Amino acid sequence: MAEDESDALRHWLERRAAAWQRLETQLRGQRDDRRRDTDEVMALVYGANGLGRDLALARRLIPEGRLVRHLRALYLNAQHQIRRPARRFRREAVEGVRDALPAHVEAIRPAILAVTALFLAAAAGGWLLVSRFPELGALFASQAMIDGLGQGKLWTDDLLNVTPSALLATGITTNNIIVAVSAYVLGALYGLGTLYIIGLNGLMLGGVFALTAQYDLAGRLGGFVIAHGVVEISVICVAGACGAALGEALIRPGELPRAAAFRRAAANTAPVMLACVLFLVGAGIIEGYISPDPAYTLPVRVAVGLGYWVMFLAVMSGIPWRRR
Repeated sequence: MAEDESDALRHWLERRAAAWQRLETQLRGQRDDRRRDTDEVMALVYGANGLGRDLALARRLIPEGRLVRHLRALYLNAQHQIRRPARRFRREAVEGVRDALPAHVEAIRPAILAVTALFLAAAAGGWLLVSRFPELGALFASQAMIDGLGQGKLWTDDLLNVTPSALLATGITTNNIIVAVSAYVLGALYGLGTLYIIGLNGLMLGGVFALTAQYDLAGRLGGFVIAHGVVEISVICVAGACGAALGEALIRPGELPRAAAFRRAAANTAPVMLACVLFLVGAGIIEGYISPDPAYTLPVRVAVGLGYWVMFLAVMSGIPWRRR
């Protein structure tokens, strides 16, 4: 009698093993909900129902066996796939911008303030150095650029005559993204790389403005950068704050293991960096098409720059759609 039961169990396993394998393959290869057709859904439901009956039978025959554990895990996975809510990319994107992004930015607000202070201090240092020692201006501009300043010309005056706007915007955007991403990823060097990038960029900005001020051209340079520069500087500071968050996770991981703290910091700052990159694309377009074009007057440039900056602050803070 025991031999007959053993043979029956073996035949049952051989007969149902193929069905379990098909269901497992289907679960591993699940596609996006919007692309899943009715036949796939019904096949999954029927397969899960059959698996439920097989699991009940297996529990009666071999309640503590490895087969029961495998079928239970497969059954739970199938039920999860069947009952999970449909993904709504548009709604998730809206919720991410409305809720998640401002929360991540708020979490690093102290770092943003600290990095911004560092950038401004470095810019002030660059201004003071070049103002006190004019010969240091050669560290921030080439000799050809300095010669042009002596003739009352900025290196930005003839950009559109040298480079098409589309190519100029592409090159500027690429460079800005490299700087922002560098400020972020170098935070993995315990924050030291971020401090270097932020300090260097602040020093260069202050030094360049001090150099142009010696030739009474700082106002014209400010008129060139106002349309795009406010957002660019803000993005670099936010990217630096994200990098500082990575460094802090390594220096002070808290109760988590250092690797886990770093992964959590990276996951929390990645959405902020994505938003920063998107705003840099817009700033690059402005710098390629509006900033070098003399057809746009200073009031227009100021309006564009401040308007884009207000948009940046609104998205990062979430204030316009904050629930009251």
